Amino acid sequence: MKIVAAIKVVPDDEAIKVAGDRSLDASKAKEKISTYDLNAIEAGAQLAAATGGNLVAISASYEGATSKKVQKDILARGPEELFAYGDAKLATADSLATAKALQTLLAQVGDYDLVLCGDGSADMFAGAVDAQLAALLDVPVVNKVTKITPEGDKVVVERTLDTVVEEIEVPLPAVISVSPEIAQPRITGMKDIMAAGKKPAHVDAIDAVEAAVEVAEIKAPEAAPRKQEIFGEDDVEKFAAALAEAIR
Repeated sequence: MKIVAAIKVVPDDEAIKVAGDRSLDASKAKEKISTYDLNAIEAGAQLAAATGGNLVAISASYEGATSKKVQKDILARGPEELFAYGDAKLATADSLATAKALQTLLAQVGDYDLVLCGDGSADMFAGAVDAQLAALLDVPVVNKVTKITPEGDKVVVERTLDTVVEEIEVPLPAVISVSPEIAQPRITGMKDIMAAGKKPAHVDAIDAVEAAVEVAEIKAPEAAPRKQEIFGEDDVEKFAAALAEAIR
């Protein structure tokens, strides 16, 4: 089985600063693999090991994807090869533009059985790339998957919902997005990182991005004012009345 993990490289959100006008400053944020994609990579690595197949990674990301460090991090987690776009034009690309970029990367990969995506990207979290990529490829798509079992020319997947566990047979090839609980991301060691340096990584700029949506601005939400009232030890009845009023 040939499995492809679709990965997004994003700025580290913990290092993004919020300015006084609520604009975001990511100038000092290092690039990293989107948190939700770590589960997709691990699920793909485990599936490749179980089937005797192989795992390839693709990524349509901002220029942070050109970082050798992040490329090694991707390849140290199981993929045998990486095909990626690392371009500023993709920094605010909409879901459809990202899906089209991934489609062209898949053409470089060649034949595949399964494309795995994370639940959403850690920056935008639109959660729409999986469905749009599947539509472009004209293959089935299932999201929120918590378990994948290969069975010949299909996979049986489970979706754990609020009150039921769905079991769905999906013919291959297909696109599947996975929930975080499907697999715990591995902790890579020095041996994995050294081996990753010997694996092929093809990272290029993209010719053009045809985005249907233009991002005007990105700002942090406005902080809602919170009422603060402090009661003394002798104000028990007053406190109880105020609490009752607040939750009424």
